Amino acid sequence: MPYNVSFTVNGAPVTTTVEADESLAWVLRERLGLLGTKIGCGTGDCGACTVLLDGDPVCSCLLLAVKAQGREVLTIEGLGAPDRLHPLQQAFIEHGALQCGFCGPGMLLSAAALLARTPRPDEQAVREAIAGNLCRCTGYAKIVDAILAASRTVAGRAGLR
Repeated sequence: MPYNVSFTVNGAPVTTTVEADESLAWVLRERLGLLGTKIGCGTGDCGACTVLLDGDPVCSCLLLAVKAQGREVLTIEGLGAPDRLHPLQQAFIEHGALQCGFCGPGMLLSAAALLARTPRPDEQAVREAIAGNLCRCTGYAKIVDAILAASRTVAGRAGLR
């Protein structure tokens, strides 16, 4: 039985029809064309499908799309823009923190949630924030360095030391 679901994606209201068993990841990719959200393991273990739901990172492969009703979803497409990168995106580029890029969207959104609640995290907090995002290419050091560098930019913009 199909359901009409209304929610906000990257600041824009969306209403779409979904089946009761469709995941948010599938709806974002296949119905809304937001291909930045990756589907890796499909079991919530790799974090490639991470999006922010009301500001909190969630594995969108595990979340039924109907559960997004009335909520705000942020995907990688909404984090920055090609001409106005988010400080995390800029730092990932500058630090060579992405290789194949498959984990990137989920990693960036997990980091964005961290910086939104903790603008100046320490290395341990960064590692804990991205613990649900697996990367088989970089070994995490460059990713952690990039997030810490971005935190300095974000904190500077907020007037924090």
